[in-house]
Amino acid sequence: MLVRLADWCYRRRRLVVLAWIAALVGGFALANTFGGELKQDYLQPGSESRAAADTLENNFPQRAGDTIQVVVHSEDGFASPQAQARAEAIFTDVADSDHVVGVASPFVDGGAQQISQDGTTAYAEVALDQRDSDFTPDQAKALVEPILEAGDDTVQVEVGGPVAALSQTAPFGTEGIGLLAAAVILLFTFGSAVAMGLPLVTAVFGLGTAIALGELLRRVVDVPDWAPPTAAMVGLGVGIDYALLIVTRFRSNLAEGHEPRRATVGAIATAGRAAVFAGLVVIVSMLGILLVGLSSLNGFAFTVSLAVLLVMTASVTLLPALLGFTGRNIERLHVPFFGKNPHAYNTSRWYRWSRFVQRRPWAAAVGGLAVLLTLAAPFLGLRLGFPDAQNDPPSFTTSRAYALLADGFGPGFSGPLVLTVQGASGGELLTATDAVGDQLAEVDGVARVSPAVVNDDGDTAVLSVVATTSPQDEATSDLVDVLRDTAVPDAVAGTGLTVDVGGMAAANLDITRGVADRLLLFFGGVLLVSFLLLMMVFRSVVVPLKAVLMNLLASAAAFGVLTVAVSGGWLGELVGIPGATPVPILLPIGIFAILFGLSMDYEVFLLSRIKEEYDRTGDNALAVADGLAKSARVITAGAAVMVTVFLSFALGVDVYGKMFGIGLAAAVLIDATIVRMVLVPATMELLGDRNWWLPGWLDRLLPTIDVDGHDATDSDLGLPDTPVSEPPAPVATGSST
Repeated sequence: MLVRLADWCYRRRRLVVLAWIAALVGGFALANTFGGELKQDYLQPGSESRAAADTLENNFPQRAGDTIQVVVHSEDGFASPQAQARAEAIFTDVADSDHVVGVASPFVDGGAQQISQDGTTAYAEVALDQRDSDFTPDQAKALVEPILEAGDDTVQVEVGGPVAALSQTAPFGTEGIGLLAAAVILLFTFGSAVAMGLPLVTAVFGLGTAIALGELLRRVVDVPDWAPPTAAMVGLGVGIDYALLIVTRFRSNLAEGHEPRRATVGAIATAGRAAVFAGLVVIVSMLGILLVGLSSLNGFAFTVSLAVLLVMTASVTLLPALLGFTGRNIERLHVPFFGKNPHAYNTSRWYRWSRFVQRRPWAAAVGGLAVLLTLAAPFLGLRLGFPDAQNDPPSFTTSRAYALLADGFGPGFSGPLVLTVQGASGGELLTATDAVGDQLAEVDGVARVSPAVVNDDGDTAVLSVVATTSPQDEATSDLVDVLRDTAVPDAVAGTGLTVDVGGMAAANLDITRGVADRLLLFFGGVLLVSFLLLMMVFRSVVVPLKAVLMNLLASAAAFGVLTVAVSGGWLGELVGIPGATPVPILLPIGIFAILFGLSMDYEVFLLSRIKEEYDRTGDNALAVADGLAKSARVITAGAAVMVTVFLSFALGVDVYGKMFGIGLAAAVLIDATIVRMVLVPATMELLGDRNWWLPGWLDRLLPTIDVDGHDATDSDLGLPDTPVSEPPAPVATGSST
């Protein structure tokens, strides 16, 4: 079927190109009209922080929304009537803003605690009518930007809180850098500007359509704000990778003397089939995230899967059409000295490398394993958690607000814990809650407990507890445990009160632990499905087992590199993460799912070549060496493209984007070099024919999946049998391809 599809796209190439243009334009038109908003709900189902949030939403709606801190700073101090009057005017204007339901000013009775001891910094707690997950970026900007514009030479104004962070989410905006770097690598690989342009055009069309349709997806599922740029990163990388594989096979077919039509269909029948299988494995790996059971991660998984699906589709439909337009002109606009003799594998450096590994398989296996274990060692020290405002770029108002609050009051003031109290009513509830607050104020690690506030019905009270440490600090997590396990139960003993500890730090802790409880299910599901797919493809038990183990080692090594990068050392300084920063547990899950899918790409590309040689010769040693020599060039070129694309995201200012970029770049680099070029051929050489062992009963049970396919024949194209023509003479530009 894939052969017929490729042939149809080749023959109807004008129609196919017009259809993709229409899909791209129409997708963005639909997105502008019916696109949904980014939304994320990170509250862990069944957790205490979720219970606290639900209690506020149901019984105390005026406190159910998020809060922002409007921080004001004056060098003259707020004892100055002019500075205080200016600040009060700012707070008055904030009270009239949309979505604001209350402003607790520092200049009213009981507000003295909101002014720093030196009198130069003060803040107002601003209550909102909805959680940050319900705000769109435009709504957040409409709220925050007028507040910032109110600052002048007298009073500096900054805004802290999740909604403020949403208003100034840094655009990743580094896709262009990755695209330019990918173009350079492709130009060096192919030696032809025409050949270089085909993967880029294919990936851009597929990814652009995916981005547009992804906005429609937001109407169906919650999509977090970091999902679209991550999907763009992955989609761009794999889209170029798949097209690179197909164009390489097309040029090889031309060099063997095939006409452009047969060369195109043959490339799709072989390399295109491998790309489709690899893309489906990436999608399966991403959908494994659904096993974690967190709605925001579900939206991430669907968004990335959509991007991979569309760039994969573009590779086997749009690319054949483009190849129909270029034909033999694919070698035009040649760059001297590059892309020379790409088909003469038996004289290449990869041919020499394959023989080197073949002669010293034990040294290669032990050395490669030692490198992976060394890189993975720091992973044992990875600290899971959520970065807070102190990790924001200095240009962000949230970062400046954090610094002012930390200097004036303490780091915990940027993210207080929120305690809901029930079990009494009216004045009795207020008195009992204040008594609980007085006891909690004596707990080590508590900087301040605000006076209790009771709802209109008198059945729910709220306490705000400020820690002495920042929300991301391990000591704050320990404080949450102390409050839940001992301090709160002791304080409410005999009172009949029910207390739930919520707030940002508590919610982050609950997410981390809730997701960690389901990690085994997630990892097991992805590993099992990958193992079964590879076993069906390569008709072997040993090959997929090795692949799974090596992918686990590569993942651990990539996480080790990420751990070093976020630990505040030289690598962190290099990529713009100067201080020790916790890693959200959602990030390793996303990296693992993406990496496992991408590593299967290279596993399929390499092993399908080795299996092809083994089926042809029956000689395992020769198959491993020749398979490596024939596939190494495209694997390393594809890896170089993806590494540069991923690293381009590490150049952004957003710490989450940096972490994703570093983790994925390290993962692909390690997998494509140490694993595919060293460990796989070395272990296959050592195992010999045992690589292809499969019990007969299992062979009969397993369905057959033909990944590498076969070159297109005349019968596939509906033509009478014709001999293959002689290869065309090299073009006058000096290209030998």
